Amino acid sequence: MKTWHYACIVFLGGCCYGLLSTFVKLAYSAGFSVSAVSGGQYLFGALLSWLLVMVTKKRKLPFKRIVQLLASGIPFGLTGVFYYNSLLTLNASLAIIFLFQFVWIGTLLEWILYKKKPSAVKIISIAVLLIGSILAANLVSKSGIVLSWKGMAWASLSALTFTAFIFLSGSVGKDVAPVQKSALLSTGGLIVVFVLLPPTFLLDMSVLVGIVPYGLLLGFFGVVLPPLLFSIGMPRIGPGLGTILTASELPVAVSMSSLILSEHVNFLQWIGVVLILGGIAAGNVTFSKKAAVQQSSAT
Repeated sequence: MKTWHYACIVFLGGCCYGLLSTFVKLAYSAGFSVSAVSGGQYLFGALLSWLLVMVTKKRKLPFKRIVQLLASGIPFGLTGVFYYNSLLTLNASLAIIFLFQFVWIGTLLEWILYKKKPSAVKIISIAVLLIGSILAANLVSKSGIVLSWKGMAWASLSALTFTAFIFLSGSVGKDVAPVQKSALLSTGGLIVVFVLLPPTFLLDMSVLVGIVPYGLLLGFFGVVLPPLLFSIGMPRIGPGLGTILTASELPVAVSMSSLILSEHVNFLQWIGVVLILGGIAAGNVTFSKKAAVQQSSAT
């Protein structure tokens, strides 16, 4: 596959995350708790991941590699726990802005660890993304936004752990089949979620049966696909561009809230969506040109 194919794969992984907020809101409106929603998401997601492993080609992994991949799934599970906890005391529009900081944190991390100084175009792209996120989240026109230090701390932690997950997706287990790697990452996330949010919903049959549809949707789009797509694309494009492409989640979240939840999305929010997509495109075009130059010089 060409470089832009891998970029599209990571972009789609970000889009999957954008679907989650709508499903979570539907589950909350149906009366399910944070523990049931989070636990159901990771439980069914891990089960679906292992079903894929059973029907695809795989190889036996050394115990050390298995432990490494399970540990790499820890920030994956923590992101869900931290973000869902932030929503208990923060407005959703404010919480997602804090989470959205992974856009620049990933580039900073790439600079520190890989000595890849961000180009001027990438910095401008990130600035456009952040401005677009403020508009898309409707912070400009909203008044009376509740600030909670506890909620902001949870949301900030979710940005850090999400960045760590994106980074680990591209750097750990490069030699492992994406499906097998995704299953181990999701299992690591499941273990963390069950430790922090004991799955008491499993003991209540009515809750367990009721959470199944939401768990399957959240599990498929939030646990199965993102690690799988990131495992394929991240090693090829790196965490810097990866975090920019993953910003696709916010435009999808805004669009879904308008189409499915019938929430009003004003003109400024759509401008924000366009800015985010423009920032993503700018970052990807720059990366593609650089990759093409490197490829031509190598040949």
